[in-house]
Amino acid sequence: MELLQQTEKLQQHIKRLKDKYENSEPPENKKDREFFLQVKQETAPVYELLAEWEKAALEAVKNREVQVHPHQVTSTKENMELLLMHSYYIDARRKRYMELNRSILYILDQLQRELSEN
Repeated sequence: MELLQQTEKLQQHIKRLKDKYENSEPPENKKDREFFLQVKQETAPVYELLAEWEKAALEAVKNREVQVHPHQVTSTKENMELLLMHSYYIDARRKRYMELNRSILYILDQLQRELSEN
C-alpha cells in the first residue's frame, strides 16, 4: 500500500476513534481482561498500518517527496498510539484528546496534500 493510501486510511481511523471517544462510556474496570483483549484485537490492524505508515513517511521525507520533518512523523505515530488507547479507555480530558486529534490530522492532512500534488 502506498503512503497516500495509508495516510487516508489513518485519517478514516481518526474519525472513527473520535466518534468512539465521544459516544462511548469508559470501561467499568480498566483491568478487565476481556475488554483488554477486545481492544487489542480491534487496534492491532491500526498499529500495523501505523508502523508501515511511519516507515513509508520517513522514506518520503528522506527522499524529499514531502516537506515534513522526521520528528513530526515520529511524534504523529506516538500521538496516534496515545489516541488509540484514549479512544477505548476514555481516560483523557476532552481538551487533551482534541489536541492530540488535531496535531495528528494536521500532519496527515499536510502529507496528503503534498502527496496528491506530486
